[in-house]
Amino acid sequence: MTSFKANGLPLLVGSLPMDDHKAAAKLVMEHTPQIPLWVQLPLFREEGMINQFLTGLPGLTVKNGKHFLDTQKINFDDEFLAFFEDYLALSQPGSDLDGSRFAFSSETGKGFSEFLNQVDNKKGSFIALKGQVTGPITFGTSVKDEEDKDIFYNDQLRDAAVKKLALNARWQAKAMAERGAVPIIFLDEPALAGFGTSAYITISKEDVIESIEEIVREIHGEKGLAGVHVCANTEWDMLLGSNIDIISFDAFSFFDKFILYPEMIKDYLNRGKILAFGIVPTADAQTIAKQTTKGLVEKFEGQVAQLMTLGFDRKTIIEQAFITPSCGTGSIDFESAKRVLQLTKQVAAAVQAK
Repeated sequence: MTSFKANGLPLLVGSLPMDDHKAAAKLVMEHTPQIPLWVQLPLFREEGMINQFLTGLPGLTVKNGKHFLDTQKINFDDEFLAFFEDYLALSQPGSDLDGSRFAFSSETGKGFSEFLNQVDNKKGSFIALKGQVTGPITFGTSVKDEEDKDIFYNDQLRDAAVKKLALNARWQAKAMAERGAVPIIFLDEPALAGFGTSAYITISKEDVIESIEEIVREIHGEKGLAGVHVCANTEWDMLLGSNIDIISFDAFSFFDKFILYPEMIKDYLNRGKILAFGIVPTADAQTIAKQTTKGLVEKFEGQVAQLMTLGFDRKTIIEQAFITPSCGTGSIDFESAKRVLQLTKQVAAAVQAK
């Protein structure tokens, strides 16, 4: 997929503060018509970035409104065995994942279903279609076992979680590919902003990359592009050296940290990979209200100029760049979220026109 060109197109990040799936999908289509995505609406609890991917995991238990994986359940071993039997049966190329534990349910997949419906009813073709799963580090350090410990530190549960996310990503990618578009599936990894701190001291770079690349391989199996989105700073070398096709980062606030890896960025771009510049801020309403298209374009062009010092011309950089918000908009007010979408579309148009 190294021949795919981003060409400075606008691309969105996962969530909106809305409670109407049809209206949300329509809003996305209006602002990113060439590469739309399905959106999570976290106002629905089952569409939170953790809850949306829990169904079907062995030992899943709900107690006092809290979800966790209970390895002490009487039938846990049976559930665990059944999970892996399903995985082995369905992980073969060409397997039909529809209706399986690895697909969204009717409750968790309303946004995805509505998105596909609007794609099918839209006249014209799409360059690509975008989806997302919660990244394995974020998921594995958010979901707990019966002792309130992160499942990432339990080899059995981590393996199940990664495989659940991987086949869900493949299922999404397959549905998109069947519609004649290039699938783009992002792994949303906000937890990587804390990588290297005391909170994650026992998680190694090898753990991170091994977990992420298991999911990437499933996306590549459907000839899709795999992206990782980190909404703050992280140790970018581990992602730049990986097989990830797209790195999505907060270019508005953290480009100065990202550019600290010039040789790895140079190698990444030389391999035909793509950078998704989160140049439109999403942190809060006040910051968003201060932005102008002209100001954000100037900021982006300054960053392009820094990348040009690595030996690239502007044309090459733009071909390998998406224009995006710095993060999802599910936690801000609707008017601010709509402004973020408008700015993303306008900045991309200005960059492409230059």
